[in-house]
Amino acid sequence: MRERLKAWMERADVRNAIIGVIIFNAILLGLETSETVMASFGGVIRALDAACLAVFVAEIVAKMIAYGRDFPRSGWRIFDFFIVGISIVPGAQSLSVLRALRILRVLRVVSVAPRLRRVVEGFLAALPGMGSVFLLTGLIFYIGSVMATNIFGEAFPEWFGSLGRSGYSLFQIMTLESWSMGMVRPIMEVYPWAWAFFVPFILITTFAVVNLVVGLIVNSMQDAHHEEDNARTDAHRDEVVARLAAIEQKLDRLP
Repeated sequence: MRERLKAWMERADVRNAIIGVIIFNAILLGLETSETVMASFGGVIRALDAACLAVFVAEIVAKMIAYGRDFPRSGWRIFDFFIVGISIVPGAQSLSVLRALRILRVLRVVSVAPRLRRVVEGFLAALPGMGSVFLLTGLIFYIGSVMATNIFGEAFPEWFGSLGRSGYSLFQIMTLESWSMGMVRPIMEVYPWAWAFFVPFILITTFAVVNLVVGLIVNSMQDAHHEEDNARTDAHRDEVVARLAAIEQKLDRLP
């Protein structure tokens, strides 16, 4: 029974149906933010939301029965259990924080859709390499914050008056949000040579470090695709070998 239930849960049409319910539920949760819509159709929307939650709970229970002790061995099944569990916590409908967390159900699309799963798995695989990059970025920000506080803090205390303010201002500059007209050019009116500090900082953080992070993620995703292709090729080869062995056995039985 477990094997049949597991095979049924892994069918493409069942998976697509769950994705459809997730997307429909996401639309309902978006409609709940409209006072006009809720005033007219609030009861219907809440009933449909409860029906979607019932489908999710039934799916989790079915997976727990189908996989048995193997259920906790998959991070994606634990993720689904956590997301659905938030919605059925007592008081979730009355507490605004827990009620807002219901939108996390939309993230279940990631666990159901294989392609989205590969993207997340590639990102997670890149985290060890990204740790070194983040450490390097932190060192650059710390050095830059100390320098900016000592150099520009007296004239521009609202931006560089403390180490925290300097770090936040440098982060804004790294994202290229109003960095030139909104920040650097006013500073250059007092310190004409300030470009010599900010331009190298932008080149190092925005163009070098950020692109390095992107490269690590892309490489990890490519490795994940290659591993999946290799696994698919191995499975196909094993299937062909099994069929050839069956044919050979049939030929051996012929008189």
